[in-house]
Amino acid sequence: MSEREQALPTLARLRTPELHEGGPRLVLVGPMGSGKTTVGTRVANRLGLAFVDSDREIEREAARSIPEIFASEDEQYFRALEERVIARLLAEHEGILALGGGAVTSPATRERLRHVPVVRLLLDADHARERIGSGTGRPVLAGDDPHGRWIRVSREREPLFAQVAVWALDTCEASPDELAATLARELTSPQPTTTLD
Repeated sequence: MSEREQALPTLARLRTPELHEGGPRLVLVGPMGSGKTTVGTRVANRLGLAFVDSDREIEREAARSIPEIFASEDEQYFRALEERVIARLLAEHEGILALGGGAVTSPATRERLRHVPVVRLLLDADHARERIGSGTGRPVLAGDDPHGRWIRVSREREPLFAQVAVWALDTCEASPDELAATLARELTSPQPTTTLD
């Protein structure tokens, strides 16, 4: 292993996936601002795979932005649409898939995620403040205190992210390229990673 490879962020293995044939090579989950789309795109580019962001796919199917869906319908409507789109992507997409932060609130989605390799991107509250800014474009963070809402929502979702994840990867001190290199290495040449008991 080269010095550069040794310097890459550590990928912690949480469980052994119950894999089946087909479906995405990797699914990224985590709180808003953790870099799922940025890192996922770079992993896909490194491996020559297609990348799909479930939020963008929802917007394409609905022909509206997510803030517009929330404004004209409600969160319950959005979550039902999200669940349906993700079910299709998990069945059909064979590249890298990033899920919206709230996707794991669906029990059906969590069950489907048991059968694919899922990495949970970790983000702490201090780094989140910088990344989410005013929360613009994130309906769940709408209001006077987006950072406070991020903390509350993320804490509620933490057990759900942990439930579906095969690996955990801390995004706070590493660049998107370093994170992508770690994930690409795991997908192309599996090797022992730290197991958390």
